[in-house]
Amino acid sequence: MRSVTELLAGTALPRAEARRLLAGALGVSIEALIARPEQAVGDEAAARFAELADRRARGEPLAYLLGEREFYGRRFAVSPAVLVPRPETELLVDVALRLLRRRPAPRVLDLGSGCGCIAITLALECPLAAVVAADRSAEALAVARANATQLGAGVELRLSDWYSDVGGRFDLIVANPPYVAAADPHLRELQHEPRHALVAGADGLADLRRIVAGAPVHLNSGGSLAVEHGHDQGASVRELFARAGFVDIETQRDLAGIERVCAGWLLATPV
Repeated sequence: MRSVTELLAGTALPRAEARRLLAGALGVSIEALIARPEQAVGDEAAARFAELADRRARGEPLAYLLGEREFYGRRFAVSPAVLVPRPETELLVDVALRLLRRRPAPRVLDLGSGCGCIAITLALECPLAAVVAADRSAEALAVARANATQLGAGVELRLSDWYSDVGGRFDLIVANPPYVAAADPHLRELQHEPRHALVAGADGLADLRRIVAGAPVHLNSGGSLAVEHGHDQGASVRELFARAGFVDIETQRDLAGIERVCAGWLLATPV
């Protein structure tokens, strides 16, 4: 048997990643691993670690290997059926929570919910909100359901292709839809994640067009829409909002200074 130190030294992965994978293989915390670097690792756990390290070296996301990802201070289960939550998506939650402060008991719709991290976070951060999480993938909704149960969030789950079966009107609609162009070279780096959750037509705007154009008939008067978009799509998304009748349209930048989230208000719903 080899020690923790020996196993970590034998991999080319960054030390932080290797530690997380070894902790997962052993079923212990990172802190416990660091506290006992001389700990002997059994053959079965060592073999499991070697398998995980090899898969990581071939580009598989760390979140899939560990089966979880932290988002907004909570741990969410993830699988290859859902997109791995990104830190920049926390900005969408921040924007949504600011919009919800103006509503005492809002009804919220999260489109393309995936693992449910946005819907569940909003439900937990705004307990008076009635949150609906919609996704066209039954596999993704199964992951979201498990997360809602684990975290104790009251979220209604709907199998729906965008607005096809969401039911009723809402005070806020949020979405982190696919927004990568079909020929984007960065897709090579994302080959392990579900393509349908990433790609949206030739220019990456196909799903954003549907979401923004369809929002007015699903919003209450005075309701709002907030969406995440790509780094170079800010101006195009603001134009989509304006064409759909939204006002007070604003774009928020993420921590890297990149335009990331667009939000707007709907003064009156269509007749």
